[in-house]
Amino acid sequence: MKRVSAATKMRVLGAIEFAPGNSIRAKIDHVSTLVFKDEEGDPLQFTWRTIQTWYSRYKKDGITTMKPKPRSDRGHLRKVEPELIQEAIDQVLPHFRGPSNLASIYRACIEKNLLQRESVAPNTFRRIVARYDMLKATSETENKARLAFSKAHANQLWQADTMCGPYVSHKGKKLQAKLIAFIDDASRVCCHGQFFAAENTDTLLIALKSALYKRGVPECLYVDNGSIYASKELGQVCGRLGCVLSHAPVRDGAAKGKVERFFRTVRLKFLTRQLDLDSIDSLNRAFFRWVEDEYNSKEHSTIGMKPIDRFGLDLKRVRFLPPHEVNEELFFVEETRKILADNTFTVKKVRLEAPRDLRNRTIEVRFDRQNFGRVVVYFKGERMGEARAVDFIANDRPATNSTKTREIAR
Repeated sequence: MKRVSAATKMRVLGAIEFAPGNSIRAKIDHVSTLVFKDEEGDPLQFTWRTIQTWYSRYKKDGITTMKPKPRSDRGHLRKVEPELIQEAIDQVLPHFRGPSNLASIYRACIEKNLLQRESVAPNTFRRIVARYDMLKATSETENKARLAFSKAHANQLWQADTMCGPYVSHKGKKLQAKLIAFIDDASRVCCHGQFFAAENTDTLLIALKSALYKRGVPECLYVDNGSIYASKELGQVCGRLGCVLSHAPVRDGAAKGKVERFFRTVRLKFLTRQLDLDSIDSLNRAFFRWVEDEYNSKEHSTIGMKPIDRFGLDLKRVRFLPPHEVNEELFFVEETRKILADNTFTVKKVRLEAPRDLRNRTIEVRFDRQNFGRVVVYFKGERMGEARAVDFIANDRPATNSTKTREIAR
């Protein structure tokens, strides 16, 4: 039996979110009727029981595995990220002229307030340095290259992730806000971050749209394997923008060290304040001010300058996305439809008429899933125009020859 790859499993799980049905059982039943293609293009279809098993293990362990996994935090650090220790070491090493030992390096990190003893004990420091070969030359290890990498220019790579925030009031209930944030790898600028009442594909696209309009289009977007980051909508948007969508290794938090480090800063310097938690909007207003006035506008210890100033050095390289009606279509969901013999098709139970004669052809339609209004028709990758609702009464009165003659004369 052919082994199913993790990427294929994630596509199957991603389809559950958009499947019709009022229960997870109904959604999985629908997905079990769909046919997926693996990396080699072979069609695959899975039973309800198989999908249910993947879904249960994903909800429990955060991965789609064929075998039960040990505890999720095994081998992971609970108080400090490896990149934070690497940054501290890189800052103190230039002050040592000769050979140095771990004890003196650790002491220097504590004295310069780059690390706190309550978070990183001496034995923990030794263990992390040894595990990731942080003091070895780059030619001797691959770990350091991964932990300390940085892109040369702004917008070459964005890192994105979701963080659980404080509990806020929302529609009469208390719920935990979710922060979706995008960090530029080279400048450490927070391209955009926003708290939402829920973590789903719609909120992700809202945050991504704001980030793109504020900071331009990245060459690569680096995300984890969560369901919203493996969704078809995100893949479609990145494909239209010419942005490579890259997924980090499963359960490897250090791979997205910069956005994880940003979340740590948010917890230590923003969430410790007296915040208005009466609504998501009030929390976001405070967060937006903090990002622009403090985080982006204060010197970053690693790059030695303000993130916003570092980003400004590469402004000539940045490809901005100007607000425009056609650009809004980049964020629309895309589905396939077959045009009927009367040149009509249906989207969300609404009968629409194609802008051109496309009878008996298969088209792609794009529309805003949240604010269903404009429906744009594409045929073989070319924009045909916007569809319009069928006017059955007007179609019952075909134009006469004299009317056609007048229209031609015009």
